Amino acid sequence: MKHKILAHLIIFLFSLNYCKSQEIIASVNINADQVVTTDKKIFTTLKTELTNFLNNRKWTSDEFTADERIELNLTISITERVSINSFKSTLSVTARRPAYKTDYKTQTFNHIDEEFQFDYVEYQALDYNENSFATNLTQVLAFYTYLVIAVDYDTFSLNGGTPYYQKALAQVNNAQAAPGGITGWKAYESTKNRYWLAEGFLNPNFKILRTTLYEYHRLGLDVMYDQPKLQAGKDNIAESIEALKTIHNRVPGSLLMQEFFQSKFLEITNIFSESLPAQKSKLYQTLILIDPGNTSRYEKLRQ
Repeated sequence: MKHKILAHLIIFLFSLNYCKSQEIIASVNINADQVVTTDKKIFTTLKTELTNFLNNRKWTSDEFTADERIELNLTISITERVSINSFKSTLSVTARRPAYKTDYKTQTFNHIDEEFQFDYVEYQALDYNENSFATNLTQVLAFYTYLVIAVDYDTFSLNGGTPYYQKALAQVNNAQAAPGGITGWKAYESTKNRYWLAEGFLNPNFKILRTTLYEYHRLGLDVMYDQPKLQAGKDNIAESIEALKTIHNRVPGSLLMQEFFQSKFLEITNIFSESLPAQKSKLYQTLILIDPGNTSRYEKLRQ
């Protein structure tokens, strides 16, 4: 009888562990088509090790169920093998989270980092320390992981991502203090690099954008599963987009606004393509003002 009770207890504990998962479910792709080499096995190994680094680490103190996890997709496109263990590349980072009570996944982040240079020795353990600079490879991945988590938290609670924006900024500060000419971390190098991403989300000038992240997702998408609330959800999304005009007037063409609409332009056109003409017309005029780079993509709202 004791053995039977013990067996049931083990199954119960295992089921609890199974239900609670890491925050991130990451997919890593390595594109090395531009690299001429006789041994491309190193890139397969790199893919496996980076996937394990992201998925097997606990990035927050919170517990996520399997269907709550943030989908993180990274594509490293290697442009040059500088030396046997050094690579230049671009990094594409996208993230999605589920809309409440649906199978729909909404994109929350979409960014291309064009200054990603790293060293990698096959089978050498990936070194990372949250409080100091170890390697640019793990530092960059940790930075974007914290940033994606922060944005995700902002979509669930107002300003909920602040601790993780601060962790992302800490990665920037660690990298800036590291010896050597590592690019992508310093304010003066570019207006679109990692420094400006982390600084922007914590900058009071972009407080309204963080409010929009919450209202767009939690008060918009997350209530649209229920047909009676469908229009209310649309109205909340439209109002949250209208509020972004304040940022456009203050900081036109800002990096964070570009990032937001790069993630959302397709979703917005799909949501409002069947809306009332007055709502579509007003939203169209707002969108072409604050997101002129995607004007042609909003034409669907004029029909």
